[in-house]
Amino acid sequence: MTTGEKIKKIRIFRGMPQKELGIALGFPEKGADNRIAQYETDYRVPRQDLLDKIAQTLDVAPTALSVPDIDSPVELMHTLFSLEDRYGLEIYEHNGAAYLQVNPLKNREAKQLNEILLAWKQVSDQLRRGEITRAEYDRWRYHYAR
Repeated sequence: MTTGEKIKKIRIFRGMPQKELGIALGFPEKGADNRIAQYETDYRVPRQDLLDKIAQTLDVAPTALSVPDIDSPVELMHTLFSLEDRYGLEIYEHNGAAYLQVNPLKNREAKQLNEILLAWKQVSDQLRRGEITRAEYDRWRYHYAR
């Protein structure tokens, strides 16, 4: 998912029209919606300072709008290899399905990653059990910044 697609998804989640977001960011009213449309379609890419302002306006963590390099399975694999090196990510197989696991004993960062993954699992379990709504789950994800 591109940065533009993330901006659009979160803007719609917030129920905010493009024009309203554009005006809140300081664009002239006449072309505010066009500017946001350009960002959402990736015709233009916002600078980091504007991206931070968009995140603030949409009430999400700035990292919720960032895009890791995972546009293909090969790129994702190299990201996973980096996670293996840095966080002790390990891969296992059970009944033909691949499972990833963090080794919290590898280092301090791996331990922290394991803790935040467990926190994610708790919120995800709440969603699966119907204790929270999808909107509440998305709100947690969009605000996640440990």
